[in-house]
Amino acid sequence: MTTISLCMIVKNEENILEQCLESIADLMDEIIIVDTGSTDRTKEIAARYTTKIYDYKWTSDFSAARNYSFSKATMEYIYTADADEILDAENHDRFARMKSVLLPEIEIVQMKYVTETGFNTVLNAKKEYRPKLFKRLRTFTWVDPVHETIRLAPVIFDSNIEIFHRPQTLHSKRDFSIFIKIFEHDGTFSPKIRSMYARELLKTGDKRDFTDAKPIFRSIIDNDYSDDARKEAACILARIYRLEDNKDEFFKLTMKDLLTTPCSEICYELGTYFAAHRDYSEAVLWFYNAAYETESILDIHTNGDLPLLGLAECYEYLIQEEKNSFTPSNALLVQYEMYLEKYRTASREWKMPEEL
Repeated sequence: MTTISLCMIVKNEENILEQCLESIADLMDEIIIVDTGSTDRTKEIAARYTTKIYDYKWTSDFSAARNYSFSKATMEYIYTADADEILDAENHDRFARMKSVLLPEIEIVQMKYVTETGFNTVLNAKKEYRPKLFKRLRTFTWVDPVHETIRLAPVIFDSNIEIFHRPQTLHSKRDFSIFIKIFEHDGTFSPKIRSMYARELLKTGDKRDFTDAKPIFRSIIDNDYSDDARKEAACILARIYRLEDNKDEFFKLTMKDLLTTPCSEICYELGTYFAAHRDYSEAVLWFYNAAYETESILDIHTNGDLPLLGLAECYEYLIQEEKNSFTPSNALLVQYEMYLEKYRTASREWKMPEEL
């Protein structure tokens, strides 16, 4: 049977670590806990499950901490977990069955990462495949009967195991400081890190966070000529210029971006701008485009419940304006009731896409 090392990095996880370890400990042949500076009972709880607990000085680098944890592993495979993940009974059984029949040529096993309703997340889907189980030592193999070459691509298995992600809080403030340090050091982002920074800003950033991000995304839009980078930077800068009420830069940026494929984030920013300036008829146009005519690239809520709420509020104000002079038209009342109900349904029942 396959042997597995569990490798975790933790810090101040006393409220959730036990439920995580309780759900997976019996599946593991070795448990390695790397603590990056806990001041609570995290290490005491970990000690109930393993003696292999290591202190690691935090350097604002998750990769370095992960690499250190991997260096302590001795089994055939390494399983990575965070303290806010659990396996339920059904997926515990799936994991056990997979462990008993896992073919040795498989080098990476992907599992479905499931974010449940009611937990904090910046994800845009309820489920997405993530690599979770890794062969510790890789054997290189020659392939092709002629002009033979070494197989470089790993052998990946997409399993049916679902890992439930139940974060108690968002870690955006911590992440924002790391994003800034990365840019200060490297002068650029990888596409993945750029997208994650932009996504977390739109979903959880406050005015100070956007102010800190402004020179970074200004640099990206001025110096990175890839379409994805410029589109994502435009979404962030549009929010920043709107918050600053910098009309010239806001409209220069949004109108230029609309010359490319429009996205929901830019349309939503335009709708929010006009609503704040009490031009509700114009705001309706842009909220409608965000909800029905465009797709999101960073925050799926800008293509869902957020513009629907904007539409309902705009029609409510338009009705109030007409009430001040004469009886509002039936058309306005119908539109208001329709979008209000759509928003209520969305806020109550709207769900992220099932899978990515």
